[in-house]
Amino acid sequence: MLERFRQFWTSVFKPVAHLLIRLGVSPDTVTFVGTIGVVAGALIFFPRGQLWVGALVISAFVFSDLIDGYMARTMGTSSRWGSFLDSTLDRLGDAAVFAGLAIWFFQGGDNRLLGYVALWALVMGSVTSYTRAKAESLGMQAKGGIAERADRLAAVLAITFFADLLDLPILLTIVLWAVAVASTITVAQRMILVRRRRSPTQ
Repeated sequence: MLERFRQFWTSVFKPVAHLLIRLGVSPDTVTFVGTIGVVAGALIFFPRGQLWVGALVISAFVFSDLIDGYMARTMGTSSRWGSFLDSTLDRLGDAAVFAGLAIWFFQGGDNRLLGYVALWALVMGSVTSYTRAKAESLGMQAKGGIAERADRLAAVLAITFFADLLDLPILLTIVLWAVAVASTITVAQRMILVRRRRSPTQ
């Protein structure tokens, strides 16, 4: 759903991308820095219960995912390596977000059930991405489903921010359950899609 807004946000950050290009910064560097920022924001602030601060920090670095791709296309340096690096580090950043929340719930947040829900969302998010990658490596398609990466990440970061800022923890409970369930359904949808599209010899 949120993929439709990718072009809009890419246009917003074009000036930043062009400035980095003029400064000689490579797309891979932006990818690494963005991931470090996301991981640091998630694992420093979330476990300490500073949820709205963590959500802001993470959101700021998440946009690097748009900037590095635009830079690579503009510079004519798009490559399989860049795509591989971006996808791999995206998984690391996503895992850190849910791991940070899980740590908080297991410790200061004192809600072990939500901690397990956050871990399940982490696992299903990774499996969702794996199903697509594995299908494509076999020459098939497994894109789509009710909860793609951008939807999951945007929902969790936005609701975490407001849940903490407005002191409404029920919002975070709802979004974590929703993401965990939706991610599980998405994995099932992609598996069914691949099964239906396979050739008789596959």
